[in-house]
Amino acid sequence: MTCPQASSPAPSTPAPHSRAATTADPSRTAHAGRTTHTGHWSGPAQRLERVTVTVYAPDPVLYVGVVHQLRQRPEIELVDGAAAADAQVSLVTVDTVDDETFALLHRLRHNSATRTGLVVGTFESGDALQRAIESGVAAVLRRAEADQDRLLSLVLAIANGEGVLPGDLLAKLLHHVGSLQRSALDPRSASLSTLTAREAEMLRLVAEGLDTAEIARKTAYSERTVKNVLHEVITRLELRNRAHAVGFALRNGLI
Repeated sequence: MTCPQASSPAPSTPAPHSRAATTADPSRTAHAGRTTHTGHWSGPAQRLERVTVTVYAPDPVLYVGVVHQLRQRPEIELVDGAAAADAQVSLVTVDTVDDETFALLHRLRHNSATRTGLVVGTFESGDALQRAIESGVAAVLRRAEADQDRLLSLVLAIANGEGVLPGDLLAKLLHHVGSLQRSALDPRSASLSTLTAREAEMLRLVAEGLDTAEIARKTAYSERTVKNVLHEVITRLELRNRAHAVGFALRNGLI
């Protein structure tokens, strides 16, 4: 997944997480082996000011679905290639948020020309949701709810500088932040909220004798993610190593 660069043309076959949407106007021209839409919307009396949007998705099906919904709306102008760097809204569409997604979000966060929205299948934990917000995501919409009207509302809200978060995700985020605050006040206090589901799962696998590579294969995370998650647990709970973390979690009924 790569962030579009203004200095280089769009690739003929976009890489995962970097499929940028083509503009969605009536006239078309062939370019670099694919169809590119060109032109501008104009109303009967005056030209409509449209919001420029770039769509990123690792899966071609996700990409086509979102683009198909948005290209039907005259309020939206879909852009890619060099123009993607100046899009008002960057819309990232994924099933789940993984390391590649966070890397893209981090790059987009440093582009002052764009604000980022996330269309996602599921968040596995409050930690992932918090990381997404910290990575510059201004609004979130679940894929299951991403019909044309909701996508349009999301894009317009982002372009207007607003934040959008479903009520249950907001509750999850507040609960997670509260848990972190409690842990900061008493980092050695044990409770069911001390570990996220992912942290608990990885500690259970450590307890079963699996090494980093085996845990990565078992959980479908990268080895780097496994190391980072276990390091975060050890650091946050002020423990010495993985064995100490497993012992701590077992003694306190966390795994």
